[in-house]
Amino acid sequence: MPPGTHALIGWLVANATTLSRRDRTLITLAGVAPDVDGLGIIADIFTDDPSRPLRKWAEFHHVLGHNVFAAAGVALIVLAISQRRARTTALALVSFHLHLLCDVLGSGGPNGEGWDIAYFEPLSHAPVWSWAGQWRLDGWQNLLITAAAIGATLWLAAKRGFSPVSIFSERWDERVAAVLRGWCSRPTAGASAESASE
Repeated sequence: MPPGTHALIGWLVANATTLSRRDRTLITLAGVAPDVDGLGIIADIFTDDPSRPLRKWAEFHHVLGHNVFAAAGVALIVLAISQRRARTTALALVSFHLHLLCDVLGSGGPNGEGWDIAYFEPLSHAPVWSWAGQWRLDGWQNLLITAAAIGATLWLAAKRGFSPVSIFSERWDERVAAVLRGWCSRPTAGASAESASE
């Protein structure tokens, strides 16, 4: 799935309970962390030499960051710097593994090729997580999941008064939350007409 969708899902996991801004951020980042192994695509783009392609993205994506060792590394970092350590670390692991599950479900290529995840890479290629029904990365299923995650995120922001914008700036987040609360508290046109006629 696209990294933005992973981030939204991680944010929703982070809001499963009451946590500090820092802990919510850590859980959200844990949901995106596996895709750090996809940064090889930057090297591939900037060294585009058809005679000697690097192919780092194809070589390392879904290998270095999509395994139990990366999960353990994320868990140790979260454990070391979170405030509510046990709860935040547990939710960070849920967020991380939801990323893997979502990739198994919906990261297929345009030609029908699938992405498998070898959970014990680089030590062992077995067992491999795969699914024959894996849909394309640009499939309608991912669009639907992304739309649902956006809707749930906006609803939570209006209800709780903070959004994923808080990861970057609390001041901007206050403005976003105020706008969302204003939208949610506005009466609809039909309701306004009914109250005026009474």
